[in-house]
Amino acid sequence: MLRLLTNKFLLIASLSIFSLTFSFAQEGHEGHHEAKAEAAHDEEHFDIGQMIMHHISDSHEWEFAHGAVIPLPVILYTKEYGLEVFSSNRFKEGNGVYNGYINLHEHIHRLSPDGKIDEAVHVLDFSITKNVASLLLSAIILIVLMSTVAKSFQTNRGKAPKGVQSFIEPIIFFIRDEVVKPNIGPKYAKYLPYLLTLFFFILINNLLGLLPGGANVTGNIAITMTLAVITFIITHINANKHYWLHLVKPEGVPVLMLPLMWVVEIAGVFMKPMSLMIRLFANMTAGHIIILSLLGLIFIFQSWAVGGVITIFTLFMNAIELLVAFLQAFIFTLLSSMYIGSAIEEHHEADHGH
Repeated sequence: MLRLLTNKFLLIASLSIFSLTFSFAQEGHEGHHEAKAEAAHDEEHFDIGQMIMHHISDSHEWEFAHGAVIPLPVILYTKEYGLEVFSSNRFKEGNGVYNGYINLHEHIHRLSPDGKIDEAVHVLDFSITKNVASLLLSAIILIVLMSTVAKSFQTNRGKAPKGVQSFIEPIIFFIRDEVVKPNIGPKYAKYLPYLLTLFFFILINNLLGLLPGGANVTGNIAITMTLAVITFIITHINANKHYWLHLVKPEGVPVLMLPLMWVVEIAGVFMKPMSLMIRLFANMTAGHIIILSLLGLIFIFQSWAVGGVITIFTLFMNAIELLVAFLQAFIFTLLSSMYIGSAIEEHHEADHGH
């Protein structure tokens, strides 16, 4: 069942990427025949870096493909003008300006009467951006998916799992038995709901980001920072006295070396969440940049031969990114379990390496 679902997913992803690259190549090819001079002008001024940044960055609208855009609600608050809510499509109609606000590279500012940015007005942006909308979508998927699995588990208690339960249940048991239990120990049950939620939340957002038009949620450092901070807080709220004593006075360290060890230990405390934050952000962003760079070559060369080769390489990279999506969710959960386990383990367990 797992192999069948995986094959179906890979087939759908492959067809999506192939159709996307084919349409890009076809659009460039037709434009070349219809207006050769104009196509040459576009090729000369095509900025692949700007295209990549546009697709991996957050936005006040959700663009699935060229011309297929869903406007999102813009929610702004200023002390001088209060709360204002309108559609992001208003900015497009006004060439980036609407109702005294200007959208400069997805940063909204208030304009003064002379048309310049009013630095005295601080704009608080609570808009539902592309990343926020994708987060809400992933939350809905996670709630529906896990509710379905829980209901199926209750219905089929003592029987073989069926449907989506047969796909999700082995993953849940794997995370529990191979990741959480060995690293946290007997008190694992208290932290299992958080760690399972963490794993599936990262996994679902990683997979959504691989779909054409998907948002780069886990490639946003603010999102990965929030997840890392949550792990940091849970770790240190539940840390026992042995953990804190080890930070203050590590065993076997001479008294004269303690000030140096304090610096090392404190740095280590904050390096752990930073490693979680940067690892997930860098890996997911790098994968998106590589795929978009390959697709950008279609616009640069405007060749059927190049388009065919790029399609093959893009499919290969998408297969690698599919593996990375699972791997990064696993690594983030594994390291979070290790950090929590090291903070709550008893003194004799730490001494014997349990």
